[in-house]
Amino acid sequence: MYILGISAFYHDSAAALLKDGELVAAAMEERFSRKKHDNEFPQRAVDYCLEQAGITGDDLDYVIFYEKPLQKFERILQSTLQTFPRSWPVFKEAMVSWLTDKLWIKSAIQRGCGVGYDKVIFCDHHMSHAASAFFASPFKEAAVLTVDGVGEWTTTTLGVAKSVWEGEGRGENSIELFSEQRFPHSLGLLYSTFTAWLGFRVNNGEYKVMGMSPYGTPRYLDKVYKLISFDSSTGAYTLNMDYFDYQQSVERSFSNKFLALFGEPRPSEADFFTMETHPQRAETHRAAMEKNQYYADVSASIQQVLEDVLIAICNYLYKQTGQKKLVMAGGVALNTKANWRLLNETPFEEIYIQPAAGDDGGALGAALWAHHIMLGKPRKWVMPHAYWGKEYTEAEYADFLRSRGIPHESFVDKTDELAQVVAEALTKENVIGLMQGRFEWGPRALGNRSILADPRYDAMKEVVNTKIKFREPFRPFAPVILRERAPEYFDYSAVAEHEAPRYMLMVAPFKESVQDKVQAVCHKGTGRLQSIDHATNPFYYDVVKYFGEATGVPVVLNTSFNLRGEPIVTSPRDAFNTYKNSDIDMLVMGPFLVRKKKQ
Repeated sequence: MYILGISAFYHDSAAALLKDGELVAAAMEERFSRKKHDNEFPQRAVDYCLEQAGITGDDLDYVIFYEKPLQKFERILQSTLQTFPRSWPVFKEAMVSWLTDKLWIKSAIQRGCGVGYDKVIFCDHHMSHAASAFFASPFKEAAVLTVDGVGEWTTTTLGVAKSVWEGEGRGENSIELFSEQRFPHSLGLLYSTFTAWLGFRVNNGEYKVMGMSPYGTPRYLDKVYKLISFDSSTGAYTLNMDYFDYQQSVERSFSNKFLALFGEPRPSEADFFTMETHPQRAETHRAAMEKNQYYADVSASIQQVLEDVLIAICNYLYKQTGQKKLVMAGGVALNTKANWRLLNETPFEEIYIQPAAGDDGGALGAALWAHHIMLGKPRKWVMPHAYWGKEYTEAEYADFLRSRGIPHESFVDKTDELAQVVAEALTKENVIGLMQGRFEWGPRALGNRSILADPRYDAMKEVVNTKIKFREPFRPFAPVILRERAPEYFDYSAVAEHEAPRYMLMVAPFKESVQDKVQAVCHKGTGRLQSIDHATNPFYYDVVKYFGEATGVPVVLNTSFNLRGEPIVTSPRDAFNTYKNSDIDMLVMGPFLVRKKKQ
């Protein structure tokens, strides 16, 4: 049985294909279209999934859309009419979008997938999120938390999920979402409003707010709490809508009252530097530093408020369910600093987060919901890794390199030797672009479309940031570490057993004794780690292993293989263009190595 899940028409459109309840392929549309956060119908992603499975639309039993469009349309109509005529711009833009595309989703799915009308099903948005986390997790039962901007009406849900595994006998799968928060009250929209005010793009820059927050002190909690009130015993929260304009403006999400409280927004292209990050500029740029410090302090304040509200919600959720395990999805579940506090300051013993926690993961969740809830099929699959995108063959790599006349070295049937060459190059401060296998599912580069560098020296951060990524210098890089060595470096109980560290979904503290060894990936004493094992990604593991043997540090700096503003690379052409247009020293394409200069 083949079930295709689709998410589209908001941001991060994607497709995911199940065969008899097991994932075959999953990809975001942006990886093919090269349009970051592409929200169009994911035709290329759909075509890829079908091609990967060797089927056509005729072979699909169901296509499941990740939300219910008519309910969402109802919410937009009701909420804009309540604030009319101020909401006229929002109403006008929504009508154009919905009357041309979004009300005809079923027809678009029929055309794009080649299926009959009766095979198209719609799943609730937050149920898609819940299913994406629970049915991919290794847990038989768990508490459920989904938090995002907004689905149809819902912005936060609390629930409990239980499942029956194949061969266990009678029983049924269930996801009961017993409590919800509804629009316009939304933790995701609260955080996104600050994202916009801090000069970053909404639905793209929230992680930049998180990265900025360690450079500040949460000295403006009192101001943030003028915008949100919450019950510490249940986590139930309410926004003061006088401070927000997202119901009635297409230009900005914060109101004039917000500006009166917090001041003018940070310019989007402004440099960020403070006394801590650039003390050498103190004499000539003191005024700018003080202004940047204010923005950092506000970012620290909203980050702490988000964390405190989520902790209250999770403590209540634990009391209501008694579950020891928690699964999470929704865009807010990608806040790795908050996730660490939830693990350590609530009674939950382990947290599983869907690696594609945003709207892209809704495609997978919708398909899993259909298989396990709608059809009642037992479970037999746990998500073993995040490598579900398109793969290129040795012949395709070779043809590309030859057709461009690109000098290269071949390590066909010598991958272990290639891993040693790459590890040695890293010890000499070379930066490596790595493209191998199937590209990753979700927003993180996890070793198949990654840029690698030596993590030991603080100067490497500036090299990668300014010469390769062309991005803000305050943003941290991730440490990738051998899974069995993670307990030596991180103050994280059971780090080698937990799933979240495998997908860069927790920011954890480095042990003080090792922080000086990993300066380029130690962000104010912490790191958004990725723990890896040999079975999941042998070449990636071997590079880190050989680097560790050469240096005594089994850690490598990892960041996504892309330039600022672009999606992560997909094809050989994407990889080579990024390599050519940056100061990356070496490019690995499958078993082939391209060098810019003699090593």
